[in-house]
Amino acid sequence: MKRNDLVKRLGNLGFPLMEVTEESDANLTLAELVKSRDLRFWEGFPTVLVFSAEMGMFDYEKTQSRFTNSSDKLHFGLLVAMSLALYKALDLKFPWADKLYSTLNKEGQSRFDDYLNAFRSGQDLRVQDLLMSSQRVKTTFNNYFLRKQSSLQDLLSTKEELSLEQALSQVLAPKQKELFLKKLKSEKLTKTEKEYFSRVVKKKVLALANTQLHQMAERLLR
Repeated sequence: MKRNDLVKRLGNLGFPLMEVTEESDANLTLAELVKSRDLRFWEGFPTVLVFSAEMGMFDYEKTQSRFTNSSDKLHFGLLVAMSLALYKALDLKFPWADKLYSTLNKEGQSRFDDYLNAFRSGQDLRVQDLLMSSQRVKTTFNNYFLRKQSSLQDLLSTKEELSLEQALSQVLAPKQKELFLKKLKSEKLTKTEKEYFSRVVKKKVLALANTQLHQMAERLLR
């Protein structure tokens, strides 16, 4: 991947060296970031990782499968270990972090402790043959992550809204969905709309709210 393309992808994943709006393949971007061996990019790895993981776009195995070079695979594991150590050093907890830690091999888990101590003591970080400043990594993360937290919440809210919109579209016709949302927002309905809501929409909503039906649906989806 060309450097300019990588810069654009990184911008979409919380490390805006350049502002863009197009969607990124998080796993491909993280893989290319590792392959670049550019310390400036590597300093942003924890930021890109946390943003991708929080949005549910990161898959450790899929990212790792993009490496054909054993050295790149090793660097990837070490950068993940470094990122997890940074989160812990900053006392940040993420629901996916423990599972991600368990995917690391013994060397990665061993280096996690080294990186954690380095962040806490301000020492340099060694990623194989390269040295990184723990302070620069920490500063970069704080600068971007704190700024991105509000954006991330907005994105998650949008994602939830889209999920709700899709679910409503599965069970309600367009006009029924419109009335349902108007009623939910306490907007005024016309006499005809009120009658239709009471006669048709309300019955569907009551059925959806039925606890037993909900439990049965969950059982079917397991």
